[in-house]
Amino acid sequence: MRPILLLSILVLLSSCSSNLKPFTQRVYNDFSWTESEIESIQFYISEDIRLWRDSGGEASTIKNGKVRVVDGREIEEVIIKKGTPGVVVFTPKENRFAVSFNDDDEAYLMFGPNEKANGRYVLLAKEWKNRRGKVTYNGMIYNTDVNSAYSTLLFDIKAARKRNYNSTVVGGRRVD
Repeated sequence: MRPILLLSILVLLSSCSSNLKPFTQRVYNDFSWTESEIESIQFYISEDIRLWRDSGGEASTIKNGKVRVVDGREIEEVIIKKGTPGVVVFTPKENRFAVSFNDDDEAYLMFGPNEKANGRYVLLAKEWKNRRGKVTYNGMIYNTDVNSAYSTLLFDIKAARKRNYNSTVVGGRRVD
């Protein structure tokens, strides 16, 4: 009787657990979601993302980060922790997502498919050089490290499939 009870509890717990899967180009192609449908999907980040920039004496307001002093220089740092929820605020291209992890639509990072990561949507940088990337966040250029490069967008595939989309195709109107 005990093994059956234990097995039942395990099944119950596993059914309640999150069904987060990497968002890939294949998923994007298979479901053919529109931009508004993509914007209604809750995304999460798979790994910590660390951004930093030398704020050097510039007058700036720190919203989501913190300021550290390193070797006498002020460094502004933004950390987005693994599992942080985010939303797509716009799609500049068919396979590019601008994802915001806070309430400011201007504070977003770009994600897109990477063939080296099996088509997963990973953090995109303007350039990668010497294991560092340059990304735009909240209108400013930040550095990021190679550890952030494979931060992947995750989503709950069951929740995304359950969405009810009411769409109508309009046939047009002709002059009589």
